Amino acid sequence: MTSRILVVEDDQEIRDLLRMSLVREGYEVTTAKDGEQGIELVNESLDLVILDIMMPGINGLEACIRIRERYNVPILFLTAKSGTLDKTEGLLAGGDDYLTKPFSEQELLARVIALLRRYTIYQDKKDYGETFLIGGSLKVSEQFNDVWKGSQKIELSDLEYGLLKLLMTRRNKIFSAQNIYESIWKEPYFYSSNNTVVVHIRKLRLKIEEDPAKPAYILTEWGRGYRFGHS
Repeated sequence: MTSRILVVEDDQEIRDLLRMSLVREGYEVTTAKDGEQGIELVNESLDLVILDIMMPGINGLEACIRIRERYNVPILFLTAKSGTLDKTEGLLAGGDDYLTKPFSEQELLARVIALLRRYTIYQDKKDYGETFLIGGSLKVSEQFNDVWKGSQKIELSDLEYGLLKLLMTRRNKIFSAQNIYESIWKEPYFYSSNNTVVVHIRKLRLKIEEDPAKPAYILTEWGRGYRFGHS
């Protein structure tokens, strides 16, 4: 099945280049010229949203938050900034990854393929018998992106789900930021990748911990990494 991608970018030249690059690789592409139009075009049939951050009117961050209220589709941010703050804001708003302008076509396609691969794996519920990981009040499906805390279902992004599952599967292991990044993002680790891991740990704690400032599930082993804290 052909993957469907929505590109939301106010710069027509960049929007057209993205569309041509993705169509050439066999993807079905819809484009939007601003955040408002992008929000209107999002639906359950999409497999990926590529979302520019700096847009007039409804910017990418606000658009992402509004999309996340209804859909769990992967979101790849495009940003003209290289600063940590801008990238952190994007991830905290609900984005799954980011790409800093200018970028090469090869880099774009690598990010797209990685996000689509994770999304397809986590969403494909056929031919599996469902099993669960249990820790404290958390119950995590080993096959699907389904997580409960007690009787309450928790909505996690694909990356958050993968991170939690990784830590719960190897409970006695301390995972370094490099371990986590290369296991979940499936990409080589660089120094700047540490911030990406920290942001996703923070987002995950906000969703599963009673007190994120005093975590009981995702524990920090200072100078070493992270581990799951419940048997």
